[in-house]
Amino acid sequence: MEFQFFKLEIFVPISHFPAIQKVLQECDAGHIGQYDSCLSYSEVKGCWRPLPGASPYDGEIGKLSYSTEYRVEAVCRAENLEETLAAVKQAHPYEEPVINVIPLYRTGL
Repeated sequence: MEFQFFKLEIFVPISHFPAIQKVLQECDAGHIGQYDSCLSYSEVKGCWRPLPGASPYDGEIGKLSYSTEYRVEAVCRAENLEETLAAVKQAHPYEEPVINVIPLYRTGL
């Protein structure tokens, strides 16, 4: 079964939310019917520990770090998925951005 829509779940520092919001809009992610730029975001707490060889945006090698960030969610059409992922990665400050791509079996679209 091929999926027509995917939900993107992106974790990003609050400071970089406007940049992510802009690229999602430019890639037409969040287009639902007669609306565009539709997304949701919420504050989440994250933790990570950079390992030797990492080049962290935030934190120190070998030390556990904690921060508040946003989880951003938007719907993306299958034909725009690769372009959208590339644009999000370009705008994202993390060396290893967390971007979950979730196929949507049924949606209200």
